[in-house]
Amino acid sequence: MSISQQALADLAGQIRLWGRELGFSELRIGDVDLSHIEDSFQAWLDAGYHGEMTYMASHGSKRTRPAELVPGTVRVISARMNYLPQNENWRTAELAQGPDMAVISLYARGRDYHKVLRNRLQQLAERIEQAIGPYGFRVFTDSAPVMEVALAAKAGLGWRGKHSLLLSREAGSMFFLGEILVDLPLPVDEPVGAHCGQCSACMDVCPTRAIVAPYTVDARLCVSYLTIELHGSIPVELRPLIGNRVYGCDDCQLVCPWNKFAQVAAVDDFAVRNGLDNARMVHLFAWNEEQFLRIMEGSPIRRIGHERWLRNIAVGLGNAASAMHGDAEIVAVLQSRLDHPSEMVREHVVWALGQHGIQVLSIT
Repeated sequence: MSISQQALADLAGQIRLWGRELGFSELRIGDVDLSHIEDSFQAWLDAGYHGEMTYMASHGSKRTRPAELVPGTVRVISARMNYLPQNENWRTAELAQGPDMAVISLYARGRDYHKVLRNRLQQLAERIEQAIGPYGFRVFTDSAPVMEVALAAKAGLGWRGKHSLLLSREAGSMFFLGEILVDLPLPVDEPVGAHCGQCSACMDVCPTRAIVAPYTVDARLCVSYLTIELHGSIPVELRPLIGNRVYGCDDCQLVCPWNKFAQVAAVDDFAVRNGLDNARMVHLFAWNEEQFLRIMEGSPIRRIGHERWLRNIAVGLGNAASAMHGDAEIVAVLQSRLDHPSEMVREHVVWALGQHGIQVLSIT
């Protein structure tokens, strides 16, 4: 396929317009050269900071070389989609959660973003095909070995913050990223400079000190990793630091000065479902597996499964003891899971009861 430079420039403009129509907040185009991050990424892996996320170390060089992942790729169309709910005082509301309330990361309270973004990116890719004819493309959303933040930064959507997330001067960090790898030599956008300066708010607030250095996160300490990616028991020494965060953690984003510019979602898919912005842990802990699977249908939370869901909430209920020691309702709901078939769930329940001063000598 041969397309003139002017036609490619016009197409790039059209892609941005079509993306807006599909609910994306911003689209930019970058090249695929990520050689500048290969050494630091390998050092991160060598340090073991990826924990059980073995997929981060697989696929060889494909993760930092998109043209090896999808042969023929010369450009990446990077897109962001805001997910902030319609609440002007969202930061204040998050910080005001009581000790018996379940804190669930903002992004996970609505529909599974993987499906939303992938579907809309696919529509965009097909819209391009309708305009120019067949071309090579592949759509990604937090899937396959793709360095989304690095590619988005290369395209000028923002810069990598000290918490390792992408930051935008116009939109903070409360957005999802997705991309289309294409074989079209579209004109590229310029990267933007970093604007974190001397600020270390995200590093200072991290409950487990997972941001071990600016721009470097030890996932093994991160609450999001511990409550979502980790399959086994949560290390005992980290449990008290997790508090009542039962799925993910937004602390580093809540304190980031740039998030005063965070924008609300343009699509309704990310609106809060099932009252997950104001749910008591004792109620969530009482769900059986059938209820969990039914209620969480279409939610990203569903992928951790009922066992890990109970594990996480047990830790939260144990930590509630700091303000609600021996609370009868909490103790009762914990005791109701002492005979759970999962050894991991029972172990976390026993720990939680211990925080409330209830010692369990044996587990049936």
